[in-house]
Amino acid sequence: MSLKKAGLIIFIVLLIDQVSKIYIKTHFELGDEYKVLDWFRILFVENEGMAWGTKIPGQYGKLALTLFRLVAIFGIGYWLVDSVKKNGSRILITSISLIFAGAFGNIIDSVFYGITFNDSYNKVATFLPEGGGYGTLFHGKVVDMLYFPLYEGYLPEWIPFWGGKFFTFFEPVFNIADSSISIGVVLLLLFNKRAFPKEEKE
Repeated sequence: MSLKKAGLIIFIVLLIDQVSKIYIKTHFELGDEYKVLDWFRILFVENEGMAWGTKIPGQYGKLALTLFRLVAIFGIGYWLVDSVKKNGSRILITSISLIFAGAFGNIIDSVFYGITFNDSYNKVATFLPEGGGYGTLFHGKVVDMLYFPLYEGYLPEWIPFWGGKFFTFFEPVFNIADSSISIGVVLLLLFNKRAFPKEEKE
């Protein structure tokens, strides 16, 4: 698989990811929800930290996370180019391309959204506002909107620890970039032998 085809995958994922995020940011207030189906909703939330909303504490926690992401994306990019040069399998290059695109998509939010949008609290944000953004360079928040509450209800009393409590499955809210990373990782796990074929001994 050529680097050109890998680049096309990355471009398509980034385009869909950023268009969806910019649309949500400029049409929804923070916390707004649109019900597509009972088990699928568009819910606008922002993630200041890592997966599941985890944050790095301290004044420079967010900056450290963004810089780490930048270093990681260079590493993934090198892995992709190296795999293409070594004629890696199609499944391997496709997977790396998806992971790269997803990571890069969220990096764009973290690096630039703080200066390109104002905040979304009780209002719809403006792109490139006159008064400046809600943050500074490298201190943007990642936009999430895909919500799949496949089950919502109270658990039976007989279940230990959680019995009788209200439970939602699947609770995390995510975006296209997160989906791309997850699909890439799952492909590597499911097709591990095809992604990393062992060289036959002569």
